[in-house]
Amino acid sequence: MKSSGPRPLSDILAATLNQLGISAKIKQHEVLDLWEQIVGEQIARVATAENIRDGKLFISVKNSTWRNELLYLKQEIIQKINSRMNQEIINDIIFR
Repeated sequence: MKSSGPRPLSDILAATLNQLGISAKIKQHEVLDLWEQIVGEQIARVATAENIRDGKLFISVKNSTWRNELLYLKQEIIQKINSRMNQEIINDIIFR
């Protein structure tokens, strides 16, 4: 099979990560790294993104008052995350 020319390294890397099945894991870690940028400084001070399992984002919240407030914002936060990542990474958030 003949190539039409050189491909950007980013394309080759993305294809390789997909073939290895680890691109989703990388996106999940990216969500954790971008947590403060996605939700803002005020929420990030009281809620820490801990990990992601099976599309569920687990958040540690400092107190029950904030936990209740974040429950009201859950769908908005899920939408912000998925929009930022340009794909559906998160389908639920567990606040604890």
